[in-house]
Amino acid sequence: MGANDTSMRPGVVQLLALCALNEVDWSLLAREALRPDGLRSLLAGTITERRASQENRRGLKRSLEVGLPIAETAERLSTWRKAGLRLSTVLDDDYPLNLRTIPNLPPFLFYRGKLQTDDAFSVAVVGTREATNDGLERARRMARLLAQRKVTVLSGLARGIDTAAHEATLDAGGRTIAVLGSGLLKVYPPENRSLADRIAESGAVVSQFWPDAPPAKYNFPRRNIVTSGLGQGTVVIEASATSGAKMQARLALEHGKLVFILRSLVETHKWARDYVGRGAIAIDSADSVISHLRTVESIRRATAQQRTLALEFA
Repeated sequence: MGANDTSMRPGVVQLLALCALNEVDWSLLAREALRPDGLRSLLAGTITERRASQENRRGLKRSLEVGLPIAETAERLSTWRKAGLRLSTVLDDDYPLNLRTIPNLPPFLFYRGKLQTDDAFSVAVVGTREATNDGLERARRMARLLAQRKVTVLSGLARGIDTAAHEATLDAGGRTIAVLGSGLLKVYPPENRSLADRIAESGAVVSQFWPDAPPAKYNFPRRNIVTSGLGQGTVVIEASATSGAKMQARLALEHGKLVFILRSLVETHKWARDYVGRGAIAIDSADSVISHLRTVESIRRATAQQRTLALEFA
């Protein structure tokens, strides 16, 4: 689809057909598909991950007994391709490098725009939807300075801090990626549809959900997983103890990613101080973030080593 034609990539339709049946955890399907001959094993009814639950093993058996919806899936992919959507799966070379390293990675991403290898040099800038004026200005400044240093700025297209980060990056001529909590054909919030169009022109708008999936409350924690996974780290600008941005910071720590929290937030919120005690970094400037980032090539080497070890011990 788009730059990648599914007809040229053996296994893509089968992988998505397995996902369509919802009988097996999608992250497990992604991890299995990453193994040498992993998809072939799945299609033969075998899950090689030793920690996989019996529920998932039974689900795979049911899927194969019912029969995979190959024709239906191929038809849906064709329709979405005609609508201008692109697709990247764990079977593809353009699947984001940083995202391959987390255990709960999605098996596929639909996207508009373009995915680039340099996107591995990236961080998420996130925060509350109910942002203060100071918070919005801090988000704009952080995003602008990161963009000027060629860092890809990730965020969730939400109201408040996310919107400010995306807009400031675009205004600075930088590259930004929006990660949706809905399908690409159901952009949420609706007032940011034009912003999504702007982002797709020079960056990318991505979703781990089927393109026609509406926004749902349970989608947004999953969106936070991908936003964390896509970057080297997460910068939290402004967030309460119940904010989704705090959840993303927690996920980033669990992923072994960098977590940066503005010192103003650390000084005013106990949860932020607690997270610093768990390994997050209190920062005052974009330079503090950039000084911790690795080159794309070093990430490529580390990712290959990490995936090899993960497959050996899974």
